[in-house]
Amino acid sequence: QVQLVESGGGLVQAGDSLRLSCAFSGRTFTFSRYAMAWFRQAPGKEREFVAGISRTGSSTYYADSVKGQFTISRDNAKNTMYLQMNSLKPEDTAVYYCAADLYGPGSNVDSKYEYWGQGTQVTVSP
Repeated sequence: QVQLVESGGGLVQAGDSLRLSCAFSGRTFTFSRYAMAWFRQAPGKEREFVAGISRTGSSTYYADSVKGQFTISRDNAKNTMYLQMNSLKPEDTAVYYCAADLYGPGSNVDSKYEYWGQGTQVTVSP
């Protein structure tokens, strides 16, 4: 059983920063066995990939829309993944989800991820 819990969302103004966290708990496999990713879903839109990170954290990849603006990281000792979001824009408003893929190579495709958190709301006002 894997549980992912996101936190750190909120209401901010354009240009502000936020750091999201995703806390992992699991019985069978350690956090370091999972490739991780952030996705988001804006109102009326499909869920989209934001950023992904390999099991060791040595590889990261981003959607073009957030490249240079967001930074994904993980701390395997703390069983936590992060998303640092800078220079936020109203179009970044969405529910942000973290996802885990056991032994995965990392992917920007949501169907590759077996486990999902409940999401955290990020709202950016103009």
